Amino acid sequence: MSPPAEAPKKGRGSAARGGAKGGPKAPQGMPPRRGPHGQRQAPARSRELEAKIEQRNRERYENRPEIKTPKTFPGAEQEGERLQKVLARAGMGSRRACEELIEQARVEVNGEIVLEQGKRVDPEKDEIKVDGLTVATQSHLFFALNKPAGVVSTMEDPDGRQCLGDYVNNRETRLFHVGRLDTETEGIILLTNHGELAHRLTHPKYGVKKTYLAAITGPLPREVGKRLKDGIQLEDGYAKADHFRVVEQTGKNYLVEVTLHEGRKHIVRRMLAEAGFPVEKLVRTAFGPIGLGDQKSGWLRRLTNTEVGMLMKEVGM
Repeated sequence: MSPPAEAPKKGRGSAARGGAKGGPKAPQGMPPRRGPHGQRQAPARSRELEAKIEQRNRERYENRPEIKTPKTFPGAEQEGERLQKVLARAGMGSRRACEELIEQARVEVNGEIVLEQGKRVDPEKDEIKVDGLTVATQSHLFFALNKPAGVVSTMEDPDGRQCLGDYVNNRETRLFHVGRLDTETEGIILLTNHGELAHRLTHPKYGVKKTYLAAITGPLPREVGKRLKDGIQLEDGYAKADHFRVVEQTGKNYLVEVTLHEGRKHIVRRMLAEAGFPVEKLVRTAFGPIGLGDQKSGWLRRLTNTEVGMLMKEVGM
């Protein structure tokens, strides 16, 4: 008969393992907590201790003295946006590229060249220029449309005919056209929400030139260009071309280029018809400095900031 098992000893060692020094007792029969490499893990912190640590850290950061970062530009604390940010949003390049424009003294605000980084501006009120060309703010939109023949030069048409608005009706900002093109005339027409620029571009005072290609039937006498530049008498007064040249000739078929700053209705068609050469097809290829290029018929494109600056320079803005 085997001897009875000894009763477990009670003493300090047992209390140390599960009592005051060792934290709460582990459930009976459960091995002690060990780390991934077999080492004993420190006992979990009590909630009271965690709360004290958190309070101490909070007081440490709340009582920390305020550190003011230095300003590069003396007026940088004023309201507005940083100049390089405004330039980047306007399409002048990355932030770093716009900072380089400032470093190269190529940027001016309200007529003064900016020489330091960090200047703040109001893009709605301040006049910003790069290389002498005005930078358009984000609230103004500028587009060029290659208008197909048969499209009416209005933003809406009560008779349901195809019009300019059909190409921009999903724009949030309401646009309007700069000048007009005859329904059967194709080519570039500008659309914008910048009222002052649109007004100046169409006002006779500023004499913005428009260039057209016209298909006519000859034979074409040599002096016809001189006659157009000297002036053609129409029912509403003289009309003069600023430039005339023959671009292409195939037998009796001619493609001629006419440039003029007149803005009267059907002016190119009336001038050539009065000279004895009715127009069979007419395309406007340029409005001021903005050319049609290889833009396809019916396509709308946003003008670059450089193009907008060129238009503004054309009319003294």
